[in-house]
Amino acid sequence: MDNNALFKLTCGLFLLSAKTDDDKDNGCIINTVLQVTASPVRIIIVVNKNNYTHNLIKQNGTFNVSVLSENAPMDLYKRFGYASGRDKSKFDGFDSVSRSGNGILYLTEYSNAYLSGKVKEEKDLGTHTLFMADVTDAKVLSEDISVTYDYYQKNIKPVRTPVNKTGFICTVCGYIYEGSTLPEDFICPVCKHGADAFKPL
Repeated sequence: MDNNALFKLTCGLFLLSAKTDDDKDNGCIINTVLQVTASPVRIIIVVNKNNYTHNLIKQNGTFNVSVLSENAPMDLYKRFGYASGRDKSKFDGFDSVSRSGNGILYLTEYSNAYLSGKVKEEKDLGTHTLFMADVTDAKVLSEDISVTYDYYQKNIKPVRTPVNKTGFICTVCGYIYEGSTLPEDFICPVCKHGADAFKPL
């Protein structure tokens, strides 16, 4: 099977944010946010269970989605997509944020809109959880074009060209696993995707 075919599906990239009971903020990059009904206005998000933000949503049932725009720099993806909120506060020193009515941060720059959600149902998908939520607030922030996963791959993500190495490269973040065989249960230490996200060098 050619997993690269999945990259042809139309999807965007989003900053998903949540907070702890003691008001510690966290966020991660996701690529699955869809409106599923108009009355009531409901969306679904799908979140990797390895993400700390996933645990916060499971605990509190509320979140914000910032719709990323094409002008979002690679540094933003590194900050929120390549590190864990368990290890450091991702929002420290990042000022382009504000709080919505639910008290959770959203981006005021590099994002053209935000949506606030309150979880109504969830479904276990194995490595991920699907959360269905009522949209409790929403606002358009700019007319900038929403970034697609395809645009990110072609215009934002740096191209890495490994030299004289045997191994596998993560198609999401570019992490290189050196070795002749990639374990089936391998999880990328940078972006937390599984072995299916890797291709041979």
